[in-house]
Amino acid sequence: MKGLIFDMDGLMIDSERLYFRAEREIASRFGKETSEELLGRMMGRKALESMEIFVRELGLDMSAEEALAERSELMRRLMREDLRPMPGLSRIIGAFFGRLKLAVATGAPREFLDIAMDGLCLRDKFDLLLASDGIEKGKPDPEIFLAACSGLGFPPQSCIVLEDSANGVLAGKHAGCYVVAVPTEYSREQNFGPADAVVEDLFRAEEHISALLDGR
Repeated sequence: MKGLIFDMDGLMIDSERLYFRAEREIASRFGKETSEELLGRMMGRKALESMEIFVRELGLDMSAEEALAERSELMRRLMREDLRPMPGLSRIIGAFFGRLKLAVATGAPREFLDIAMDGLCLRDKFDLLLASDGIEKGKPDPEIFLAACSGLGFPPQSCIVLEDSANGVLAGKHAGCYVVAVPTEYSREQNFGPADAVVEDLFRAEEHISALLDGR
């Protein structure tokens, strides 16, 4: 294994709660309520794809583009006010920085990737930062992970993907990568059966990958 690819939302940063807050606020303006199941299906996808599901399922009187613009405005504020790393993030990056090439491959737009990397001072830790801008098909399509492997210069079979959503796990597996799932409170009810390993947090992910690299 030569490359380690991180998803961002819900895996590196505690942002799913912010997305859920923003989406519930938008829905409430139309007298609607969101379900955990709906929000779970939106996780990991490209921003516009997720909002197309959101608008269609709730029957909102607005376009997906309008909903996305509204959510983006809310997320800009929420991320700048309340950006938090997931537990174990510093440890897992420190464990593999210099040992593996590191990448981020996120369904979020570049703007939010930049906010997260600069807010947490992580930009210099990664060899590749890949956002959804320019990606045609969002997760569970493997496009973004194939692009990440290519950008790192390794075949997918030499790369490990860290994901917190079922859509992301499927994308990683379809790409041909080794996938470690790290479910959160927002995604733990999803189907992680396709993953090569399922661990409870990034501390356990670091232990699992270390054992994998050491042949244990």
